[in-house]
Amino acid sequence: MGKSMKRKEDPRFLTGQGNYVDDLVIPGMLSMAIVHSPYPHARIKGIDKTAALAVPGVKAVITGEDLVAASLGWLPTFHGFDKQMVLAVGKVLFQHQEVAAVFAETREAAMDAAELVDVDYEPLDPVSTPFESMKDETILRDDRENKTNHIFHWESGHQDETEAALAASEVIINEKVYSPRCHPSPLEPCGCVAQFDSMGRLHFHVTSQAPHVHRTAISIVTGIPEDKIHVISPDIGGGFGNKVPVYPGYVCAIVGALILKTPVKWIETRTENLTTTGFARDYHMDVTIGARADGTVTALKVKTVADHGAFDAAADPTQYPAGMFGVVTGSYDFPVAFTELDAYFTNKAPGGVAYRCSFRVTEASYAIERGMDLLAGELKMDPAELRKKNFVQKDEFPYKSALGFTYDSGDYEGTLDHAMKLIGYDDLRKEQAEKRSRGELMGIGLSTFTEVVGAGPSKHFDILGIKMFDSAEIRIHPTGSGIIRTGTKSQGQGHETTWAQIVAEELGLDPQNLLVEEGDTDTAPYGLGTYASRSTPVAGAALALAARRIREKARVFAAHLLEASVDDVEWVDHKFSIMGAPDKSVTMKEVAFAAYTNPGEGNEPGLEASLYYDPPNMTFPHGTYIAVVDVDAETGEVKVRRFLAVDDCGTVINPMIVEGQVHGGLTEGYAIAFMQEIPYDAQGNNMAPNLMEYLIPTAVESPIWETGSTVTPSPHHPIGAKGVGESPNVGSPAAFVNAVMDALSPLGVKHIDMPLTREKVWLAVQNAKAVAGD
Repeated sequence: MGKSMKRKEDPRFLTGQGNYVDDLVIPGMLSMAIVHSPYPHARIKGIDKTAALAVPGVKAVITGEDLVAASLGWLPTFHGFDKQMVLAVGKVLFQHQEVAAVFAETREAAMDAAELVDVDYEPLDPVSTPFESMKDETILRDDRENKTNHIFHWESGHQDETEAALAASEVIINEKVYSPRCHPSPLEPCGCVAQFDSMGRLHFHVTSQAPHVHRTAISIVTGIPEDKIHVISPDIGGGFGNKVPVYPGYVCAIVGALILKTPVKWIETRTENLTTTGFARDYHMDVTIGARADGTVTALKVKTVADHGAFDAAADPTQYPAGMFGVVTGSYDFPVAFTELDAYFTNKAPGGVAYRCSFRVTEASYAIERGMDLLAGELKMDPAELRKKNFVQKDEFPYKSALGFTYDSGDYEGTLDHAMKLIGYDDLRKEQAEKRSRGELMGIGLSTFTEVVGAGPSKHFDILGIKMFDSAEIRIHPTGSGIIRTGTKSQGQGHETTWAQIVAEELGLDPQNLLVEEGDTDTAPYGLGTYASRSTPVAGAALALAARRIREKARVFAAHLLEASVDDVEWVDHKFSIMGAPDKSVTMKEVAFAAYTNPGEGNEPGLEASLYYDPPNMTFPHGTYIAVVDVDAETGEVKVRRFLAVDDCGTVINPMIVEGQVHGGLTEGYAIAFMQEIPYDAQGNNMAPNLMEYLIPTAVESPIWETGSTVTPSPHHPIGAKGVGESPNVGSPAAFVNAVMDALSPLGVKHIDMPLTREKVWLAVQNAKAVAGD
């Protein structure tokens, strides 16, 4: 396993301890606090800074008007369809929106002064749902030329053919399913430290999942040339998509450091993180599936209404405004399909962040997996048998879906069979029948999902117009140690280990002696960052290919050392040897020393390579998840008795890291299924602004996870890897919900929207009993 690397900070800018942004201590550094609106929708009639500026230690207060005067009032959102106010100007559009920034010698002074900034508001009627928004009775965004609350319409597939196939179907199911607004809520909130050095260069320490993209965005917003911007993203305590966007706090900190000529730190509070940074989900999906009487699916139609809040915070590629929702056909061979999505502004915090999923894949997976279970119920078929009947078969890959994606590889039935065997599916069904005969509520839920990850390819994917390739740089030192740099940024995925293992395997070196560096735009090659499970599919491929470039150059040095022709030298068992004479060999470590001391006449010295990788296609990991639950009809309590996750992520680089990623993702999926939602009331008030209302599962609540795996390598990836970090979050919510609905099916309950709280489950049981006359 590779050595966990602690990067040394530049001593000119660090005198504190630790390796997180909040640990940075710089002489003369000011703290920044944000003033937030208590109203979800209101005009700003005036702002009085007088009382705030009188607080001892306060140096300045800036407002949106100040930023607009300096042409800094707006920042870009990464998908290119929208922009966001840095500080509110004219009116506020969601509760807790940023209105002003206060700079002071201490954080306490800044926060005290922020409470004294007097903002005169004129409350306006809020628009709290996308269904209200689509009426366009109250236009929320005065800045847009298109005077409507409608953001975009997207569709994929063939509508007429799908409608005709549905009309001819022998069985049709339809259900409205809601994927609720939730929040990534990483362990460490967002934050930054901005400092300009004596040469006017900005050094920006920030909790960023995409440091190079942040540098480009900062340059666009501020006009500072990119060569005068140094972005450093040190250790990050989780991201999950929350740390992809550029937030107003970042811009305000930079402006403060520029005008006050001193470093500025901003670390948001937990409430700020939960109320102002990018949200996920909030998709209202209308799912229709047609089938023959024997269960063969004939057509799929999904119509979605999306709530994107006041500003569309998504980082979706330009060509895919609804992200990868087109994977909604899942693992199934639908002859025809059609999906359409309409997104709307509302008086809520910015939405659209891909929370541990590849751009809306979790919502798509939830829609199709709930739909397949509902179809199984309608047909009175076992959900596993229905899925087997409709799987894309392993000999059909590469498989082009009805909505246009080309799946690279898979063995869906093999993975399902393996999972059913591991968990003892048939025995569980027998146990369930016995319990039902006694009136007990036991449920078994399946999710046989397919995910799409690995953005690029650049022909389809971009952020701010920047193509979504990724990069790698490898430098091998004379003694056989080396340094690896990529354009990705780990937030706990274990890149320090995985990247070292990939290079070590390709070059026959000790991974303990390969240092991994990420997150520093002065040293790392330009890359698009880490999110959407793109690290191993894209940057991992770049590393493997860069290592092979080094190996080819090393072959020349090996030929010189072996006194042989280059054509006669082969790489076998992690060493160079002469064909037909395996006893005559040299190791990569020996070759590395020769590269700098004895390269041979006419050979270029040194041993390093860089590579920018543009994948030919995305990768499509898949899995089968099975949940077993018991429901207490008297209390609504759901006990997850067992949960098995069998993942196929292609070639596995490090099983322990994969296991850890799966455990973490399942825990987040459990939270979304049973406890997490950011609800808003009719007045637009955020009802979960802290961790008392927005619950995070602990070891007490989390089930014990069982895992397994199958391996179907990706045919186009250099080492066959597909990515796994987001799969458990994508696949598990549907398995949990399907299990609970299976438990309640004897009562006639067909669907309950997430989160499945005790109250919701209890009410569903009571309503079902009332209808039955019990």
